[in-house]
Amino acid sequence: MSDTAAHRTEREDFQATSDPGLLESADRGEVKLLSYTELYQLWERQQWRTQDLDFSQDRLDWEGFPDDEKFQRMYGLSSFFIGEQKVAEELGPMMRAAPTEEMRIFLCTQIADEARHVAFFNRFYEEVGVLESTNLQDRLEETSAHLNPKFHELFDELLSSRVDKLARDPGDLETLVEAVTLYHMVIEGMLALTGQHFIITYNEENGTLPGFVEGFNNVARDEHRHVAFGARFLREMAQADTKYADAIQRMLIESAPAADGVLQPPWYEEGMDLFGVSLDETREFAMKALQRRLKVIGLAPVAS
Repeated sequence: MSDTAAHRTEREDFQATSDPGLLESADRGEVKLLSYTELYQLWERQQWRTQDLDFSQDRLDWEGFPDDEKFQRMYGLSSFFIGEQKVAEELGPMMRAAPTEEMRIFLCTQIADEARHVAFFNRFYEEVGVLESTNLQDRLEETSAHLNPKFHELFDELLSSRVDKLARDPGDLETLVEAVTLYHMVIEGMLALTGQHFIITYNEENGTLPGFVEGFNNVARDEHRHVAFGARFLREMAQADTKYADAIQRMLIESAPAADGVLQPPWYEEGMDLFGVSLDETREFAMKALQRRLKVIGLAPVAS
């Protein structure tokens, strides 16, 4: 991990989420997860506004990027822009299916977060001139061309099928466990936070897109808070009944091929670097964070 990345994730506001993926103590399974009420209170303290971000230098930077660099950057940008929009739509049935009021209140804050993340990307795209489209809906459609089929498999098939099932039967806790595993552990915990880590670090080290970096840091901090919710929920469910522990493991195995495919852009060629690191390094980072969270949940062996 670079010095800039280490400094960022060691900031007090990042550490405050108690996301096991950020904590070395998680290797030993020793993390005090926040309660749902504490997570809500943290959300209140960690507010930010997309309208406060200044993208004037970002526009100059983007205009100066070579065309091939713009094209490569678009995969990461598109994955997040569309991903945030899709998960914002899927959270409603999950929130209603949560078994306690404390869980539901926190998930309401996550819906607001995901909407703000969409607004952040939309404003960046608009003010930096990334796309030709002039409104949110058209930008989402235009940028979707940069995604690969595994992205749609993960979101439009695996996640949507679970959420649709919850919409029909909010009392199906096993399906809720599968949905939280896929949403909070895989999509947010493995993919989003890995991509954010390397994209932010790359821009920080190259001194590019400062407004985007500031906003994306805020997005990443939100995601760590969301993942902390998922870790607590899944630990409680795994401890309550082995069928829920089995559901977590089953979902991880089923989603693994699609998740790995999302890490690899459609234009990737063997040996290429992605934002300054190899694909193997990207995979290693994602898996280490997942293993830490699984140890805290109680589903992976801990270091002695």
